[in-house]
Amino acid sequence: MKNHPPQPFRLLALALSSKGLGFAVLEGRATLADWGNKLVTGDKNAGALKKVSELIAHYEPDMLVLPATNTPGSRRSARIRKLGEALVTLAATHKLKTRLLTREQLMREFITGDQERTKHALAECLAGRYPEELGDRLPPKRRPWKSEDYRMDIFEAVALALACRLRQDRRRKPGPTKQRGA
Repeated sequence: MKNHPPQPFRLLALALSSKGLGFAVLEGRATLADWGNKLVTGDKNAGALKKVSELIAHYEPDMLVLPATNTPGSRRSARIRKLGEALVTLAATHKLKTRLLTREQLMREFITGDQERTKHALAECLAGRYPEELGDRLPPKRRPWKSEDYRMDIFEAVALALACRLRQDRRRKPGPTKQRGA
């Protein structure tokens, strides 16, 4: 019987949009293993669920990370909210842990100080963190009259995966221990 080394913990993060979804696969501490877009035509939710099922089968993640679409004040469309709920159900059928993160949680994780809290600022931060992987995918800053570049879904998915990983790491760090008798 061969001993196989344990597989690193793998996150699959999804960014949901009107055109389809962006995905990112993060392995171990913070290795960006894969990323991309899946465009969906026809019945958007059914198509997205099929694409996500294929991603789960291919990458065999330990956890699915999604945007929190049903939080108070969320401006996500009803279709995207339903898709988010359906993805949580899909993850449960695959016995995957699920984490939901809000846009505000992502911004707090990566944007500091007086930096503007925009998707583009977030994408710039991530392109700087992963220059080999994402540097050439950073779209130009969006003009008010233009629609959002489809590549921004990739950056949102990477942000979701990395923020989840960083939050896990912080929870695992032991706090200062109290000395007895002190």
